[in-house]
Order: sequence, then structure tokens, then C-alpha cells
Amino acid sequence: MSRRARALPPQLSPAAAVRTLRRVSRFLARALPLCRAHTVEFYTRGLWDRLVAPRPAAVLQALRRPLAEASGAAAAWWGESGQDDDTFSNVFCENSEKLINVHLFALAAKYYSSSNLGVCTPLEDVLEALRGDNQGTTGIITDEFMSNKKSHEVQVMSELVVNIANCCDTKQVIDIGSGKGYLSSFLSMQYNLKVYGIDSSNTNTNGAHERNRKLKKHWRAYQSRGRANLKSQRLEKANDRPVESEIKCKAVNEKPLNNDSSVQRQDQMAIQDLVASCGFTGIATSEMSKQTEADLVARTQSDESKLSEEVLAILNILPADAVEVSSSQRNCGELCAEEKARRKMASLKAKASKSSESNLYFPLTSCITAETELSDIITDLEDCMVVGLHTCGDLAANTLRIFTAKPEIKAVCSVGCCYHLLSEQFENQEECPNEVCGFPMCQYLKDKGWCCGRNARMSACLLPTESLFYRAVLQVIIEEIYGVTRSDRHVGKTFSKSSSFIDYVRKSLKKLELDDSKLPDSCIMDYYEKYKHRMNELEAFNMLKVVLAPCVEFLILLDRLCYLKEQENIAWSGLVKLFDPVKSPRCYAVTALKKQSCF
Repeated sequence: MSRRARALPPQLSPAAAVRTLRRVSRFLARALPLCRAHTVEFYTRGLWDRLVAPRPAAVLQALRRPLAEASGAAAAWWGESGQDDDTFSNVFCENSEKLINVHLFALAAKYYSSSNLGVCTPLEDVLEALRGDNQGTTGIITDEFMSNKKSHEVQVMSELVVNIANCCDTKQVIDIGSGKGYLSSFLSMQYNLKVYGIDSSNTNTNGAHERNRKLKKHWRAYQSRGRANLKSQRLEKANDRPVESEIKCKAVNEKPLNNDSSVQRQDQMAIQDLVASCGFTGIATSEMSKQTEADLVARTQSDESKLSEEVLAILNILPADAVEVSSSQRNCGELCAEEKARRKMASLKAKASKSSESNLYFPLTSCITAETELSDIITDLEDCMVVGLHTCGDLAANTLRIFTAKPEIKAVCSVGCCYHLLSEQFENQEECPNEVCGFPMCQYLKDKGWCCGRNARMSACLLPTESLFYRAVLQVIIEEIYGVTRSDRHVGKTFSKSSSFIDYVRKSLKKLELDDSKLPDSCIMDYYEKYKHRMNELEAFNMLKVVLAPCVEFLILLDRLCYLKEQENIAWSGLVKLFDPVKSPRCYAVTALKKQSCF
């Protein structure tokens, strides 16, 4: 692969990135009381009356209005410098801090979580710049062995990853949080990359090994078909030779084959056929000139390159020892000493080549932290790039920290997920004594002591309203009947396993280790009837949190981007919208290339 200069797309300046982060954080600071409110305490803490001025019906009506036609006006409005504070005063009451204008609130949330801010780099622009004169690769159909969602994610992300790898002139990829290995396998199969998939779950790693084992079994069938196709091609060539050569070829091919040496004899036949076609039928192999031998090898390699893409795709993901090399000693008695030596050297070279194949996938089990030394896990670590497809919680942040700290890592492409699992430096500082929490990462938010809170990060998880209602009423029962306001225990997924509200309450009380014998069914139903007419409050409140969820995600993504902008060794960094958000809601990739790696 020849290295050439690459013109990367325009990127956001560090100052512009911080300005955008500042604007998003100022809006969220006003809206965070809604995000941070715990739905479980909705009735016990009177959250609606405390945080929202309009009635539930008005809120639901405003949130259900289409925003598309108004988004352009909103972009122009909020895009004007200095308008934020004035606009926010129309959304939230300055004194009570209650939400007063739901429609403006929805427009603001849409604006501060979308491409209106001009932060994201279009995927097409990145690919066009990185790809240059190269065209995209086609071949393996992923939806035959993946779900539609995973197939979409793997194909789109793989194309970006391989173009970044080519730009950085590296063939090694480290997939952090590789899970079941779908991305790793595809990068290996489709693009001939050497991929190490690292996952903390031994179950996932064993599963990846098991898939490789099954693929080895399938490989034998593909290999037989490939040999049959190759033999057929050779016979077709023989039919075009002079009659004398055709007779000799037929005589050779009609000889019976010994079971233990059939593969080796097939190779000998191929050599004899090729030699005959070149006019050397009466000359021993050892007497061929070096140039003739080179031509022979070239022609043999040309024939072998015609094996089907399916065969090559299977080979690419197998370990180097997946297919045993047939012994070159089986017919040594029939060969001269020079030929023995030549074949032995060729066999050694073939084995050495297989052991250093780049297009392989190696699943490994290890827990990755910000301090992880990849060289302790990967013995042949070289210039590489790190990737992550939906890495959970702190793992996405740690991937970026490892990237910036290790000189051998030339690029990163990370799609985060599970923001509710992020550790926050200013939420509970005892959990992050060394300031290596997942959020915040950039200096601006650290200086502000910024904290989202778990409830805000959980706001993207939309649960059924009835489930939330059950849990909120249960909390009223727990506090009023049992006097419990705080508990380390959780009811979990009890709702999905319950046949009624009564059943839900009893199962939940047992999980919380509370005695339900003193609570008759009639009492439980009294609570249900008391709050049933207020279910629309909970639905409307939950919808407000859902509207804010993309803003919380965008703040976290901007924090990571600004962190990369602070690093001196980064040549290019950006947020790239990879996936269709309908198919894959967590669709943004934090992407960066180091200096000296792409130029």
C-alpha cells in the first residue's frame, strides 16, 4: 500500500468546539431539574407542581405537535449571538425556575441536540477525503448472519475504519469492548485487517472462539470445492494444448491416487501440466532455469488466486494454524536432492507467511481501564488504530484516553453507549479519587464542576408509562405504610412479570424484604384508584425528560470532542454521524487521527 498525502475534511476549531459546548451546557443547566428528577419520587415529592407550570394535557399536546416546520426558525433564532439568555427566560420562569413554555422548550431541545449547531462532520465528506482514488469494497453479505441493526452498524462503521487504517498505513486494529465480535470478524474478513477483539466478558470471548471453530469445519467443504474448481480450470487449459501434451496429461490424470498422498499428487500433476504446456515435458524439474521456475510459481499463484471469494472470506478470520500444510516429505523418494531442498524451503516460507498473516481475528478477554497497557495484552502490538462499537459507560472515555496516551495508536473511531453507566467526577467524588471518571473529560466542564447526574443520563431509557406509574405508586405505599424513604434494594423488572398491580406490589415488597401480610388487596387497590387519574401527569413528565435526552447525549459527545481538541498530537478530530438513528439511536462516532499518521 503506497502512502500518499490525504486532505482531511475541514474540522471544528478548539475554540469553536468549546463555544458550542458552552451554549449546550447553559441550556441544560436550566433544564437539568427536570432531567435529574427521579420518576420513582414523582408523587411522593410532588414533582409536577414543583417543576412544571402548564397542565399535563397542555404539555402532551405541545410535545405532540410536529417541530419540523419550525426547526428552521428555531435555528435562526438561537443561532443569533447573545440570544440564549433572553430565550431561556421565555422557556423557564426566572423566579420559580418552572417550565412555562413547552413549545419553546421543545424547539430549544431540538436545536441543542442536532446538526443545526454545525458540529458534526458528514460521513460522506470523511469517506471522500480518506478514500481518494480507492473504491469501496463489496463481497460479504452481513445480514445473512447478523440482525438488520447490527448489519447496518457493522457495514457502515467498517468502511470508515478501513479508510482511516489505510490513511494511517496500518493493518492492525484493536476493537475495545468487542462483544460477540461482529465488527472484528467483518473487518478481518472483508478488509484483510489483523484485528484483536478485547472484551471483559469471558463468555463473549469463548463465543468468538467457538464461532472460529465452526468456521474451521466449514472451511474443509469450501477447500474441497475450491480444489475441484481449480482442477477443472487446469483440465480446461490442458484441452487447448497440442495432442502430445494432451495424451501425457490424460495419462497422468488417470493414474490411481494413494489415499495418504492424494493432495500432494494433485500438486505434482499441476506442476507437470504447467511444465508440459511450457514445452519442458522431457526435462527434470531440477534442470529448469531460475526464470522458468519463477514463471511456474507465478502461474500457479495466478491459478490459486481464482479461488472463490467465499473461500478467501472464511480463511481471513481463521487463526494461522486453522488449515494444516500438507507434508512435503511424502514423495521425497521420487525427487532429487535439489528439489527436496527447494520444497523444504518453500514449505518453511509458507508456514512463516501463515503465522504472520494480517487478516486474522483474535478474541481476547481483559478489562480495559484508562491505565491499561495494550502491550501487556497484545504481544505483537504495532502501529494500529483503536475502535469501539457501542462501548458501555466509561469504556468509551477510556478508549479515548488510551488513544491519546499511546504513540503506537494512530487513530480512533469510538461509538459510545449506556451513558447511565458513566462515572462522574462531581457526582460522587469518592468513586473517582484519581480524576479518571468517564465524565467530564474536557477542561471547560471540569473547571465548571459540571455534573449531569444518573437520572439525567438515564432519561434516554424510555420505559412504558404504566411501568413508571406502578413504580411511583409503589413508592407512596412504601413510604406511607412502611416508613421507608431510602433503600439499597431494587424491584428490577418486576413489572414485566406481574399480572396486575396487586401482583406487582406483592412481588416488589418481597424483593425489598418488606412484610406484605399486613397489606390487604383492598388497601393496594385504594392506592391505585387514588392516583390513576394522575397517570397523565407522569406520562407528560416522562415525555419532557425524553425530549431532553438527546441534549444530554450531545453534551457528553461534545465533552469528548473538546477533550481531543485539547491534545497537541491530534491532526484531525470530529463527530461523525455514522448510523441511521431510526435503526441505531446511538449513532455518533468520536473520530480522530494523530499527527504524522495521515500525511
